[in-house]
Amino acid sequence: MNRVEKEEVVIGLNRTLNKAAAVIVTHYRGLNVTEMNELRGKMREAGAEFRVTKNRLVRLALDGTPYAPLAEMFEGPVAIAYSDDVVAPAKTCVNFAKRNDKLVVLGGAMGETVLDADAVEDLASLPSLDELRGKIIGLLNAPATKVAGVLQAPAGQLARVIDAHVKSSEAA
Repeated sequence: MNRVEKEEVVIGLNRTLNKAAAVIVTHYRGLNVTEMNELRGKMREAGAEFRVTKNRLVRLALDGTPYAPLAEMFEGPVAIAYSDDVVAPAKTCVNFAKRNDKLVVLGGAMGETVLDADAVEDLASLPSLDELRGKIIGLLNAPATKVAGVLQAPAGQLARVIDAHVKSSEAA
């Protein structure tokens, strides 16, 4: 990779990191290609990205972003996971690391808040953005269903009274 290509990578990564809501830093030593592809696929499904980068280039890209304090974590075979959803990269990394001990979560950050490995694990236990949206819709939908039921009940009772009156008139 020549100097111009490296500069383009740093600029692109800087833009990406500025847009990300959360960044998770991991060691991936020992993961084979199949495992890496599986992890990347799970990240895409969750709406996140997983990227192996050169440590020196990432350190340069971190300058001017809220994630600058993460620079000290970039030693050895490091990869980053990032997303607009704060929970998605943490949840995917932690779940994958539970099944595959070759992936080690080092830490991460949400904006300017630096997280250690335990904090990332706590973050992973929170519901994802999609799960929260589903719960909110369910909460909003439940009262509307109850209101519709309450409004329909008197009309149903009135219809039963009229039907009973019609039947009694016909019988007479």
